[in-house]
Amino acid sequence: MVFGKPPDGGWGWVIVAVSFFTQFLCYGSPLAVGVLYLEWLDAFGEGKGKTAWVGSLANGIGLLASPVCSICVSSFGARPVAIFSGFMVAGGLMMSSFAPNIYFLYVSYGIVVGLGCGLLYTATVTITCQYFDKHRGLALGLISTGSSVGLFIYAALQRELIELYGLDGCLLIVGALSLNILACGSLMRPLESSSSPPPEKMCVDKVPEQYFVYHEKEKTVEENISILEKGYIDEKCVNNVPDCKQDSILNKNVLSSININEKDTYKKKVVEQTNFCKQLAKRKWQLYLTYWKETMVLFKNKVFSALFVAILLFDIGGFPPSLLMEDVARSANISEDDYYMPLISIIGIMTTVGKLILGILADFKWVNTLYLYVTTLLMTGVALFAIPFAKSYLTLAMLSGILGFLTGNWSIFPYVTTKTVGIEKLTHAYGILMFFAGLGNSLGPPIVGWFYDWTQEYDTAFYFSGFCVLLGGFLLLLAALPCWNACTNQSSKLPPNTYSYKVASNA
Repeated sequence: MVFGKPPDGGWGWVIVAVSFFTQFLCYGSPLAVGVLYLEWLDAFGEGKGKTAWVGSLANGIGLLASPVCSICVSSFGARPVAIFSGFMVAGGLMMSSFAPNIYFLYVSYGIVVGLGCGLLYTATVTITCQYFDKHRGLALGLISTGSSVGLFIYAALQRELIELYGLDGCLLIVGALSLNILACGSLMRPLESSSSPPPEKMCVDKVPEQYFVYHEKEKTVEENISILEKGYIDEKCVNNVPDCKQDSILNKNVLSSININEKDTYKKKVVEQTNFCKQLAKRKWQLYLTYWKETMVLFKNKVFSALFVAILLFDIGGFPPSLLMEDVARSANISEDDYYMPLISIIGIMTTVGKLILGILADFKWVNTLYLYVTTLLMTGVALFAIPFAKSYLTLAMLSGILGFLTGNWSIFPYVTTKTVGIEKLTHAYGILMFFAGLGNSLGPPIVGWFYDWTQEYDTAFYFSGFCVLLGGFLLLLAALPCWNACTNQSSKLPPNTYSYKVASNA
């Protein structure tokens, strides 16, 4: 498919609007799953660690499957993938209302809904990048707030729906709302260049001579010809059984009447096609080898290795509050009458604020985005250590707001990755880091839940979470210190800080 020049406006703003609502509708329930988590604990009577797997899978499976999601969008386009994913999200939510046990929820809510969200995220980001060039950062920033706004609204919405219609009715209604993704997806018109002719398909007659490099034995060619003749005869026998013998005799007569020149031409085409396939397979294998070599080169970068550990530990320790904060309040015996707003809603709205403010700070040239990101990690670790000391709704609300704001550091993570590996390797490095982020999202809440099951209190669990985030922050800080880069600067032509923030923001 040949894409035209990005219009940076026009229908592109419609794409931004529908992408915003798509992320709002698909991520609202999975991010606000902490409200449903309490109901599933009461409904199925399973342990907190086992129940937490549902929400962690829904939020982590999309990141873990990000390579598959990218291949689907590249192969089929953003609009078909968005429409198909809308059915997945809506169907998974509705199926979850009939869940007989927690294991059913692992599939219906954790895998089906999570994979649908991952596909939708990739589709919205891809088509937005196609429509915008100069204003791409603004467009991506606008659509990314859809998930945070969804968290803010769905936390209160699901609580109200549970009180009115019960858990099953809530999931059915939320699933029905998700069907609006189909309407949003239908508006994702692909950006194509109508003036450019479609690329011609490769045929055997147009195989380049460079692929004709092998000298096949005559026996191999004859075997190929006999196989093709046999396939022709078998196909005739399947389609028309009474005429099988007659067709076989006729086919032999036709083949015997072929002159030597035609047969040589046919043999040459068979050989060319065989060698083309071999060269194509060899080239694909070389691409895989190159990919793994580039991956090993990335991990030789001390800052990148520390960044991969930091993002893994941050998601293991920093993600559980958005899922478990409501249960933390219930475990602290806080009355529902003291609730002015769900704690998850506070996390959601402050995450939006954090994304915007931290993104603006990252645009200033005098701000080092790597140190800014490290600061958010260290502050998150301190806030997690403070959760066991919060015994009232007000203190938990303040900590929820702080954690939500610091979680907005996702908006500067691409900046940090670009500064670490360079703009040329951004896509490769970011895909690897997102995989480990999804792994952390999947493991964090169950680990915290298991700590509660063992100790019957959340204090140890959040001490562990805070320690993970602080450890990741300190490792990244040590790797980013100038003394570590002294040896690297001697062997490289460009110092690691040559990537300007302006370039990173345009990435």
